[in-house]
Amino acid sequence: MNRIIHFEIQADNPEQAAEFYRHVFGWNIEKYKGDDLGFEYWMVMTAEEDSREPGINGGLLKRPAGTPPPECGTNAYVCSVVVENFDKTAEKIKKAGGQVAMPKFALPGMAWQGYFIDTEGNTFGVHAPDKNAK
Repeated sequence: MNRIIHFEIQADNPEQAAEFYRHVFGWNIEKYKGDDLGFEYWMVMTAEEDSREPGINGGLLKRPAGTPPPECGTNAYVCSVVVENFDKTAEKIKKAGGQVAMPKFALPGMAWQGYFIDTEGNTFGVHAPDKNAK
């Protein structure tokens, strides 16, 4: 199979976006030190370097074009982040300046899911495993 191995978040204000994701999910986001890309880039580490936890790492970069209006939905892949507690994470997101895009709903017998918009207008999902969800 062909698996996704890297994600990228685009932002008008990458430093603000980095702070949002650091605060909400505890990710380590550092500006790429090399000058060989020709543009600013931030590396996003979602787990420690030698972690055996499933998942992928990614990047953050300045948005190359305007965002579509909110009523148009998203124009990209939407990634969902696994969390232990949906409600606590939702509160952290709102406190950090994020907005609810689609409220919490049950994936029966599997998890709680919902979608949010970050401070840069990007949609992302939150997924809290719970076999009792209904």
